[in-house]
Amino acid sequence: MLSIQNLTVNHGTLTALSDVSVSIQAGQWLMIAGANGAGKSTFVHAIAQSVPYQGVIRYQRRDLKTMRPNEIAREIAFLSQRHQVNYAFTVEEVVTLGRFAHRQGFFSATDSQGERKVHAALEMTGMLALKDQSMLTLSGGEVQRTFLAQVFAQDPNLIILDEPTNHLDLKYQKQTFELIQEWITQPNRAAVSVVHDIGMARAFGTHAMLLERGKMIAYGDNRTVLSRNNLMNAYGMDVEGWMRTILAQWEA
Repeated sequence: MLSIQNLTVNHGTLTALSDVSVSIQAGQWLMIAGANGAGKSTFVHAIAQSVPYQGVIRYQRRDLKTMRPNEIAREIAFLSQRHQVNYAFTVEEVVTLGRFAHRQGFFSATDSQGERKVHAALEMTGMLALKDQSMLTLSGGEVQRTFLAQVFAQDPNLIILDEPTNHLDLKYQKQTFELIQEWITQPNRAAVSVVHDIGMARAFGTHAMLLERGKMIAYGDNRTVLSRNNLMNAYGMDVEGWMRTILAQWEA
Protein backbone atom coordinates (compact mmCIF):
# COMPACT_ATOMS: atom_id res chain seq x y z
CA MET A 1 0.00 0.00 0.00
CA LEU A 2 2.65 2.54 1.09
CA SER A 3 6.33 2.17 0.21
CA ILE A 4 8.98 4.56 1.53
CA GLN A 5 12.51 4.33 0.17
CA ASN A 6 15.58 6.20 1.42
CA LEU A 7 13.57 9.00 3.03
CA THR A 8 15.82 11.86 4.10
CA VAL A 9 14.73 15.25 5.46
CA ASN A 10 17.14 18.12 6.02
CA HIS A 11 16.38 21.38 7.83
CA GLY A 12 19.31 23.51 6.77
CA THR A 13 22.39 21.81 8.18
CA LEU A 14 20.30 19.59 10.48
CA THR A 15 19.35 16.12 9.25
CA ALA A 16 15.95 15.33 10.77
CA LEU A 17 15.63 11.95 9.02
CA SER A 18 18.33 9.89 7.38
CA ASP A 19 17.77 7.16 4.79
CA VAL A 20 14.61 5.59 6.25
CA SER A 21 12.94 2.78 4.27
CA VAL A 22 9.72 1.03 5.35
CA SER A 23 6.54 -0.36 3.81
CA ILE A 24 2.97 -0.54 5.10
CA GLN A 25 0.50 -3.13 3.87
CA ALA A 26 -3.28 -3.25 4.15
CA GLY A 27 -4.39 -4.38 7.60
CA GLN A 28 -1.26 -3.05 9.32
CA TRP A 29 -0.94 -0.35 11.95
CA LEU A 30 2.59 1.03 12.10
CA MET A 31 3.57 2.74 15.37
CA ILE A 32 6.38 5.30 15.20
CA ALA A 33 8.17 5.74 18.53
CA GLY A 34 11.31 7.34 19.88
CA ALA A 35 12.50 10.10 22.18
CA ASN A 36 11.74 13.78 21.57
CA GLY A 37 13.62 15.02 18.52
CA ALA A 38 13.97 11.53 17.03
CA GLY A 39 12.21 12.53 13.81
CA LYS A 40 8.78 10.98 14.41
CA SER A 41 6.64 13.96 13.38
CA THR A 42 8.98 14.75 10.50
CA PHE A 43 8.40 11.22 9.17
CA VAL A 44 4.61 11.55 9.06
CA HIS A 45 4.75 15.12 7.74
CA ALA A 46 6.85 13.87 4.84
CA ILE A 47 4.15 11.34 4.00
CA ALA A 48 1.61 14.17 4.21
CA GLN A 49 3.76 16.11 1.70
CA SER A 50 4.07 19.04 4.09
CA VAL A 51 7.89 19.04 4.34
CA PRO A 52 10.46 18.78 1.50
CA TYR A 53 12.31 15.48 1.37
CA GLN A 54 14.67 13.30 -0.63
CA GLY A 55 13.81 9.72 -1.46
CA VAL A 56 10.59 8.22 -2.80
CA ILE A 57 7.19 7.76 -1.14
CA ARG A 58 4.79 5.64 -3.17
CA TYR A 59 1.12 4.95 -2.54
CA GLN A 60 -0.24 1.98 -4.50
CA ARG A 61 2.95 2.17 -6.59
CA ARG A 62 2.39 5.84 -7.48
CA ASP A 63 4.91 8.47 -6.43
CA LEU A 64 3.03 10.84 -4.11
CA LYS A 65 4.87 13.79 -5.66
CA THR A 66 3.12 13.07 -8.98
CA MET A 67 -0.39 12.89 -7.48
CA ARG A 68 -2.75 15.86 -7.28
CA PRO A 69 -3.77 17.01 -3.77
CA ASN A 70 -7.40 15.96 -4.26
CA GLU A 71 -6.25 12.51 -5.43
CA ILE A 72 -4.16 12.11 -2.30
CA ALA A 73 -7.00 13.37 -0.09
CA ARG A 74 -9.35 10.67 -1.36
CA GLU A 75 -6.88 8.01 -0.27
CA ILE A 76 -4.84 9.41 2.63
CA ALA A 77 -5.96 11.44 5.66
CA PHE A 78 -3.68 13.22 8.11
CA LEU A 79 -4.46 14.11 11.73
CA SER A 80 -2.07 16.60 13.28
CA GLN A 81 -1.41 16.91 17.01
CA ARG A 82 -2.03 20.67 16.93
CA HIS A 83 -4.98 22.59 15.51
CA GLN A 84 -5.36 26.34 15.15
CA VAL A 85 -9.05 27.12 15.67
CA ASN A 86 -9.72 30.80 15.05
CA TYR A 87 -13.15 30.60 13.45
CA ALA A 88 -16.70 30.06 14.69
CA PHE A 89 -17.57 27.10 12.46
CA THR A 90 -19.73 24.47 14.08
CA VAL A 91 -18.41 20.99 14.82
CA GLU A 92 -20.51 19.55 11.99
CA GLU A 93 -19.22 22.12 9.50
CA VAL A 94 -15.61 21.25 10.34
CA VAL A 95 -16.27 17.52 10.02
CA THR A 96 -18.04 18.10 6.70
CA LEU A 97 -14.85 19.66 5.32
CA GLY A 98 -13.47 16.12 5.32
CA ARG A 99 -15.74 15.39 2.36
CA PHE A 100 -14.32 18.17 0.16
CA ALA A 101 -12.19 15.85 -2.00
CA HIS A 102 -15.22 13.67 -2.72
CA ARG A 103 -17.33 16.41 -4.31
CA GLN A 104 -18.32 15.70 -7.88
CA GLY A 105 -17.25 19.08 -9.23
CA PHE A 106 -15.77 22.41 -8.22
CA PHE A 107 -19.18 24.02 -7.70
CA SER A 108 -20.79 21.01 -6.00
CA ALA A 109 -21.68 21.65 -2.35
CA THR A 110 -22.22 18.01 -1.41
CA ASP A 111 -21.32 14.49 -2.42
CA SER A 112 -23.51 11.41 -2.66
CA GLN A 113 -22.42 9.84 0.64
CA GLY A 114 -21.41 12.97 2.53
CA GLU A 115 -24.26 13.33 4.98
CA ARG A 116 -24.15 9.67 6.02
CA LYS A 117 -20.36 9.66 6.40
CA VAL A 118 -20.38 12.84 8.49
CA HIS A 119 -23.14 11.58 10.79
CA ALA A 120 -21.33 8.25 11.30
CA ALA A 121 -18.04 10.01 12.06
CA LEU A 122 -19.66 12.32 14.62
CA GLU A 123 -21.32 9.36 16.30
CA MET A 124 -18.11 7.26 16.34
CA THR A 125 -16.12 10.00 18.07
CA GLY A 126 -18.80 10.97 20.59
CA MET A 127 -19.28 14.42 19.04
CA LEU A 128 -22.82 14.02 17.70
CA ALA A 129 -24.39 15.83 20.66
CA LEU A 130 -22.04 18.78 20.07
CA LYS A 131 -22.46 18.97 16.29
CA ASP A 132 -24.09 22.44 16.38
CA GLN A 133 -21.63 23.89 18.89
CA SER A 134 -19.04 26.49 17.88
CA MET A 135 -15.45 25.27 17.65
CA LEU A 136 -14.45 28.29 19.76
CA THR A 137 -16.31 26.87 22.78
CA LEU A 138 -14.69 23.42 22.79
CA SER A 139 -12.07 21.99 25.10
CA GLY A 140 -8.75 20.80 23.66
CA GLY A 141 -9.94 17.19 23.77
CA GLU A 142 -13.20 18.04 22.01
CA VAL A 143 -11.29 19.87 19.28
CA GLN A 144 -9.07 16.80 18.74
CA ARG A 145 -12.11 14.53 18.57
CA THR A 146 -13.73 16.87 16.03
CA PHE A 147 -10.72 16.64 13.74
CA LEU A 148 -10.58 12.87 14.22
CA ALA A 149 -14.23 12.80 13.09
CA GLN A 150 -13.20 14.85 10.05
CA VAL A 151 -10.59 12.18 9.22
CA PHE A 152 -13.16 9.39 9.52
CA ALA A 153 -15.64 11.35 7.37
CA GLN A 154 -12.94 11.72 4.71
CA ASP A 155 -13.16 7.92 4.36
CA PRO A 156 -9.53 7.30 3.28
CA ASN A 157 -7.72 4.00 2.93
CA LEU A 158 -4.67 5.19 4.88
CA ILE A 159 -4.72 7.31 8.03
CA ILE A 160 -1.60 9.16 9.21
CA LEU A 161 -1.83 10.26 12.84
CA ASP A 162 0.62 12.46 14.71
CA GLU A 163 -0.05 11.66 18.39
CA PRO A 164 -3.78 11.02 17.86
CA THR A 165 -4.69 11.02 21.56
CA ASN A 166 -3.04 14.36 22.31
CA HIS A 167 -5.26 16.31 24.80
CA LEU A 168 -7.68 13.40 25.20
CA ASP A 169 -8.70 12.03 28.60
CA LEU A 170 -8.31 8.31 29.32
CA LYS A 171 -11.81 7.36 28.14
CA TYR A 172 -11.31 8.90 24.71
CA GLN A 173 -7.70 7.73 24.41
CA LYS A 174 -8.98 4.17 24.75
CA GLN A 175 -11.93 4.82 22.44
CA THR A 176 -9.75 6.45 19.78
CA PHE A 177 -7.32 3.55 19.59
CA GLU A 178 -10.18 1.04 19.57
CA LEU A 179 -11.94 2.94 16.77
CA ILE A 180 -8.80 3.00 14.62
CA GLN A 181 -8.20 -0.69 15.34
CA GLU A 182 -11.75 -1.50 14.21
CA TRP A 183 -11.44 0.81 11.19
CA ILE A 184 -8.33 -1.07 10.00
CA THR A 185 -10.22 -4.39 9.92
CA GLN A 186 -12.13 -3.21 6.85
CA PRO A 187 -10.56 -4.12 3.46
CA ASN A 188 -7.61 -2.14 2.06
CA ARG A 189 -7.01 0.02 5.11
CA ALA A 190 -3.92 0.81 7.16
CA ALA A 191 -2.69 3.37 9.68
CA VAL A 192 0.56 5.05 10.68
CA SER A 193 0.75 6.70 14.12
CA VAL A 194 3.30 8.68 16.07
CA VAL A 195 3.00 7.57 19.70
CA HIS A 196 4.59 8.39 23.05
CA ASP A 197 2.72 5.74 25.03
CA ILE A 198 4.66 2.52 24.45
CA GLY A 199 1.98 0.53 26.24
CA MET A 200 -0.65 1.67 23.72
CA ALA A 201 1.78 0.99 20.87
CA ARG A 202 2.28 -2.59 22.05
CA ALA A 203 -1.42 -3.13 22.67
CA PHE A 204 -2.74 -1.85 19.34
CA GLY A 205 0.03 -1.78 16.73
CA THR A 206 0.85 -4.61 14.36
CA HIS A 207 4.23 -3.14 13.40
CA ALA A 208 6.58 -0.56 14.85
CA MET A 209 9.54 1.60 13.97
CA LEU A 210 11.95 3.08 16.49
CA LEU A 211 13.81 6.27 15.58
CA GLU A 212 16.80 7.80 17.32
CA ARG A 213 18.17 11.16 16.18
CA GLY A 214 16.69 10.74 12.71
CA LYS A 215 17.93 7.20 12.16
CA MET A 216 15.86 4.03 12.15
CA ILE A 217 17.21 1.65 14.77
CA ALA A 218 14.49 -1.02 14.55
CA TYR A 219 11.56 -1.82 12.27
CA GLY A 220 9.24 -4.79 11.89
CA ASP A 221 6.82 -6.84 13.95
CA ASN A 222 5.46 -4.83 16.90
CA ARG A 223 6.56 -7.09 19.76
CA THR A 224 9.99 -7.73 18.25
CA VAL A 225 10.76 -4.03 17.71
CA LEU A 226 9.44 -2.85 21.09
CA SER A 227 11.79 -5.10 23.02
CA ARG A 228 13.66 -4.17 26.18
CA ASN A 229 17.01 -3.74 24.40
CA ASN A 230 15.62 -1.75 21.46
CA LEU A 231 13.73 0.60 23.79
CA MET A 232 16.87 1.05 25.87
CA ASN A 233 18.77 2.11 22.73
CA ALA A 234 16.01 4.48 21.62
CA TYR A 235 15.29 6.17 24.95
CA GLY A 236 18.52 5.74 26.90
CA MET A 237 16.67 4.13 29.82
CA ASP A 238 15.07 0.85 30.85
CA VAL A 239 11.57 1.61 29.53
CA GLU A 240 10.23 -1.87 30.22
CA GLY A 241 11.56 -1.82 33.78
CA TRP A 242 10.01 1.59 34.41
CA MET A 243 6.63 0.50 33.04
CA ARG A 244 6.69 -2.64 35.19
CA THR A 245 7.43 -0.46 38.23
CA ILE A 246 4.37 1.66 37.45
CA LEU A 247 2.24 -1.48 36.93
CA ALA A 248 3.36 -2.80 40.32
CA GLN A 249 1.60 0.14 41.99
CA TRP A 250 -1.70 -1.28 40.76
CA GLU A 251 -0.85 -4.84 41.73
CA ALA A 252 0.23 -4.01 45.26
